[in-house]
Amino acid sequence: MKLMAQHGFGRAMIGSCAIVAAMMTLALGAAAAQEKTYAMKITLPTINDPSFMYAKAYAAALEKDSGGRIKPQIFPVSQLGSIPRQIEGTQFGSIQCALIPPEFFVGVDDRFEVMAAPGLVNSLAHGQRVAADPAVRKLMLGLGADKGLHGVAMFMNSPSSVISKTPLRNLTDFKGKKIRVLASPFQMAPIARLGATPVAMTLADVVPAIQQGTIDGAVGGIVVFTPMHFQDAAKYVTETGQPAVFVMIEVNKAWYDALPADLQKIVDADAAAQQTAIAPVAQNIVEKARQGWTATGGELISLPAVEQSTMMKTFSDAVAEVAKKKPPLAEAYRIVSDAARRTQ
Repeated sequence: MKLMAQHGFGRAMIGSCAIVAAMMTLALGAAAAQEKTYAMKITLPTINDPSFMYAKAYAAALEKDSGGRIKPQIFPVSQLGSIPRQIEGTQFGSIQCALIPPEFFVGVDDRFEVMAAPGLVNSLAHGQRVAADPAVRKLMLGLGADKGLHGVAMFMNSPSSVISKTPLRNLTDFKGKKIRVLASPFQMAPIARLGATPVAMTLADVVPAIQQGTIDGAVGGIVVFTPMHFQDAAKYVTETGQPAVFVMIEVNKAWYDALPADLQKIVDADAAAQQTAIAPVAQNIVEKARQGWTATGGELISLPAVEQSTMMKTFSDAVAEVAKKKPPLAEAYRIVSDAARRTQ
């Protein structure tokens, strides 16, 4: 009996030791996970604009809130390649985060383009409210989930205007003009409705094209026109406000899924917090760009109120007609345009 008792005690001791060893292994594993760091390349095509300011604030918040476990590094002005290459890198994992206007993601999903529809929003503040709308966030941040992307935030970067060599003071002034746009039906159809000819062209080609007379004007943002000295080519900017320039913040899904749960929460929460925080920063940058334009001899033009209203309806009708040709795109446009009406 004594021998059996000793054997029982020995088995109990062995079992206890095994439990302790398992607990120590788990503890060491948890500690190792807490100590592991995660590199995060953040890419964007611009610098010193709202996107760049967002990237800096987001990177600082991530490093602080993760206790240094996330190590962000920012690569502005397309240092990691052209916009298509940046998107591919974010999809496949060589880049962990990208800040790029949603219309450039159309190769991933057509519905990304919906935010670039002219006629949706009437101000920068209105655009931020649309970006924060729960239905819009659910739609836009969910796109690309099956293509390697995890959306974490979206905000309005700036309104668009039309830069031109001769002043465009009324809608009739657009007739017969050749206006640069992105190669998107959402931009081409509305410009054509004004009686102008839309010309798809990259931003880098705009200044020489205006100087050589290949085009008469271009759709773009004052936050680009001023710092890039577009006044060397043209002095007039008609502030149509259309289309709004939004920016998506997309994270590589595989990288995100591999993070511990607490870091996943930080990545999402900090992105959402910076989406709110960027609004006054973006407004300030736009205003400084406007002031800078006139300070260097440029002129800012506003359409008469009645004509601005007419233009908005013309653009909205054109976009709705384009969207209805593709049912998924039409549904996405309905969600976003409903939100735009709710948040006016």
